[in-house]
Amino acid sequence: MTMADEQTTAAALPVAPPSPRFGETFAHARYVVGDNPVTGVSFGLLLILVICALIGPSIVPYDPLASDTAAALQPPSAQHWFGTDQLGRDIFSRVVVATRLDLAISVFSVALVFALGGLAGVAAGFFGGWTDRIVGRIADTIMAFPLFVLAMGIVAALGNTVTNIVIATAIINFPLYARIARAEASVRRNAGYVLAARLTGNSDARIVLTTILPNIMPIMVVQMSLTMGYAILNAAGLSFIGLGVRPPTPEWGIMVAEGAAFIVSGEWWIALFPGLALMLAVFCFNLIGDGLRDIVDPQRRT
Repeated sequence: MTMADEQTTAAALPVAPPSPRFGETFAHARYVVGDNPVTGVSFGLLLILVICALIGPSIVPYDPLASDTAAALQPPSAQHWFGTDQLGRDIFSRVVVATRLDLAISVFSVALVFALGGLAGVAAGFFGGWTDRIVGRIADTIMAFPLFVLAMGIVAALGNTVTNIVIATAIINFPLYARIARAEASVRRNAGYVLAARLTGNSDARIVLTTILPNIMPIMVVQMSLTMGYAILNAAGLSFIGLGVRPPTPEWGIMVAEGAAFIVSGEWWIALFPGLALMLAVFCFNLIGDGLRDIVDPQRRT
């Protein structure tokens, strides 16, 4: 095939649709949020969580680490909205401050697993061969273990620090991202716009990063939103059994574990309010997935 024939063939093949402008995306996002009340509620909860994470530690009424034994185990009141714990610490302040840590664990673990599992899955689906076999065997090995037990083992071996919790959460989610990205990339590697990009002289790495990856982002974004909720649950579960964040650091799982011992004696508020915060955060990320899919998927634009 001559150079002229290649250029003619490349011109005849379909190309990937151009990315919408920011204004169009913002207008479409407003339409999706306004049209679906459930999506609107989920984005509202997300906004509250982000505000609490960003400015919460500077606006809480009490120091979350300061203890006051004279005010221990007080029920919810006008002075302490969520009551106090066994050390007299204000539960409302601790719940708000804990939002930053739990969201940080969720965001960084999802970003890490997307960078590792997502890119590995795209490479496996696009190149195939030994790349596909290596990525597949790594995913199968991880899936052979109960995932939470594997996270427990990783944190126990490396130490119960925030960094190790992020690493453990990313590792146990690696197979999910790798398999989704591999399936999507294997379908798209022979698409017309990929062949056109190859005929115009783009390298395989450039095609993967600029053509394949943007076209599988809608489904990956939905998966990322779901995984963020699971990451929060995983961090809280590790803290509940004593392998997560170390006390007295405010963290929802630690607070639920500390309050569980006082439920029988009637101090229900110690575990209730951190548990509600944990439930709302997971509920928010589970609901927000459909809304994000409608926003970022160009096929759903009207």
